[in-house]
Formats: sequence, structure tokens, C-alpha cells
Amino acid sequence: MSLDVAVAVPFRQQGKTRLGEGAFVVALSLDRDWFSPDQAKRLIDVAAGRGLVSREDGDVVAQFDPNDVDVPENFAPDASILREQSTFEMILDALVAAGHEKQEVVATVNEHQRDLGVTLETAAILYARRNDVDVADAAEKARNELVQG
Repeated sequence: MSLDVAVAVPFRQQGKTRLGEGAFVVALSLDRDWFSPDQAKRLIDVAAGRGLVSREDGDVVAQFDPNDVDVPENFAPDASILREQSTFEMILDALVAAGHEKQEVVATVNEHQRDLGVTLETAAILYARRNDVDVADAAEKARNELVQG
């Protein structure tokens, strides 16, 4: 996914898994000219929401090994990665990454939603769990969304 690649690049560029937020923003906005500084900060928010990075004492810390991410030679991220994914999209991405066919997942999840009378996210979580796909972060996010109303 391009979000993973865009997040990995500043860490790989510096050869570190922990960067000051300013250094991370500069790497994406000035060094690469991929985003404005505000967009680069938004990318940190989105990446943190996806569990790719955490914020610790003003630093951005990779929660994955940036060297494990394949960065295509002419990679340039699309601005759409700045949009935070819905809980359903997160679950769907996890299922597709685990080898499930996207159209089949969507059709089955829609059927479960209708049959069980639950939210789309709940149906997707049930589908993922029945297929041994870990979606604990998305399940927690869905639970929080339900509790907050």
C-alpha cells in the first residue's frame, strides 16, 4: 500500500526507526516535495491511526521495519492516502492482504450484515475472525465508535 511506502521513506532516508516530527515532515515536504508541511503532519495522523507509527516525546516512531517495505524507484504517493480509512476499509484491506478476494468478502459481509442485523463493521469483523485474520485494532476502533455513538 502506498501509505506504508510513504511512511517508510523518511525512516529509510535517515537509517532510523525514530525521527523527530519536524525531521519526518521535512523529509516528506522539502526533501521529497510530496506533500505540504500540513499534509505531511496529516500523514503522521493517518499513519498513527493505522498503527504504522506512534508518537513518543515529540518523535515519530516506526511500528514496523521500514527496510521491509519495497519502495518502487519512481514512487510518488497519491494525496488520497491522507484520507483516514474507515474501519470497514481497514478490515477489508487486512482480508485482501491475507489472500481473500475483495468482491467475495464484500458480498459475504453484506449478506452477514443483512442476515444478522448488525453494522457493516461488525459483520466484517466476524468474517475476519472466522477466517483467522487478525483485525484486533479495527475491532477496537469499531467498538469505540459504537460506544461514542
